[in-house]
Amino acid sequence: MRAKQLGTDCFVGLWPPRNDDTETPSPHIAVADVPRGTRHCEQSEAILSHPTIFEAVEIIIKYKGYIEREHALADKLIRLEGVKIPRGFDFDKLNSVSIEGRQKLKRYQPETIGQASRITGISPADISVMLVYFGR
Repeated sequence: MRAKQLGTDCFVGLWPPRNDDTETPSPHIAVADVPRGTRHCEQSEAILSHPTIFEAVEIIIKYKGYIEREHALADKLIRLEGVKIPRGFDFDKLNSVSIEGRQKLKRYQPETIGQASRITGISPADISVMLVYFGR
């Protein structure tokens, strides 16, 4: 079931409390801490009283920030797969890439920046250099 179908928007801004005005939820706070009778939408009382839905809503809300971050990372990796490296490219031209990085790139000859990013020994800085060189 999707978050909107469960009515998690009822609790946005109410729960979970944040630490020091950051985007990180307080893991020790639970949806059960939301006062009964606090009605932010029609579904809020039903969510708080049904154990299965209650647990699902609590998990969705508690991990929302982490899930969004992972989705952003997955989207970035998908975009990196779209940046092609020309076949037979001379990686020695990339002076700003670490020596170990150039050696690994020459050895494995990745076809995309996404493949290169998964090679052990290729640093995020090396990937940034390749993105600039090959164009985003």
